[in-house]
Amino acid sequence: MRLSGRTADALRDISFTTGFARHAEGSCLVRMGGTEVLCAASVEGRVPPFLRNSGQGWITAEYGMLPRATHTRGEREAARGRQSGRTQEIQRLIGRSLRAVVDRSRLGELTVTLDCDVLNADGGTRCAAITGAYVALALALRHLERMKVIARSPLTGQVAAVSCGIVAGAALLDLDYAEDSAADADANFVLTEAGGIVEVQGTAERAPFSEPDFLSLMALARAGCAQLFALQSATLEAA
Repeated sequence: MRLSGRTADALRDISFTTGFARHAEGSCLVRMGGTEVLCAASVEGRVPPFLRNSGQGWITAEYGMLPRATHTRGEREAARGRQSGRTQEIQRLIGRSLRAVVDRSRLGELTVTLDCDVLNADGGTRCAAITGAYVALALALRHLERMKVIARSPLTGQVAAVSCGIVAGAALLDLDYAEDSAADADANFVLTEAGGIVEVQGTAERAPFSEPDFLSLMALARAGCAQLFALQSATLEAA
């Protein structure tokens, strides 16, 4: 039993609130325990220069944390005049994850940008952003279908992400900040509902971890993502 009262294989309490950003073509406020991320999808009738006249669309993302998303105030990146390496890495990860489940030839020359803003951070913000951004993207594509902009949704599947780690020798699912900061190893898994692996980010914080440890984390991630896929589907059916 963990400090939160969860078992090793339990996700935190999760909820999706759709339509939170009323002006966006699709939006979702995702809550995973104490982590809250607002994901908003915006559609533009153009694509980056490298895709012009290709007939293909583009899915991209931006990520940021509010100054008091954490226990101390963080400086706004706009005030510094540049994004941190961490921010750039995460937003590229979100974009890659979403493009993995989109047939961009069916989107046409449109760009969908997912803005993922962390309101409160308690670990797993990139995983929450990917999982919530999928819901926001699906809603935006549904809107385009309804407006007759596209003939059918270009989604080819679902994508979600979850963190796992080894803490005090035990493999745990969906780490909060306290667990993540004390982990011997941690990993983020981005998976599709068909069983595909989009990305795995794994790091040993102290001594190297073993292949059996990794496989234990992978098994936890697959089980956790199966629950996330079900919650995503239920949310979209109800929206």
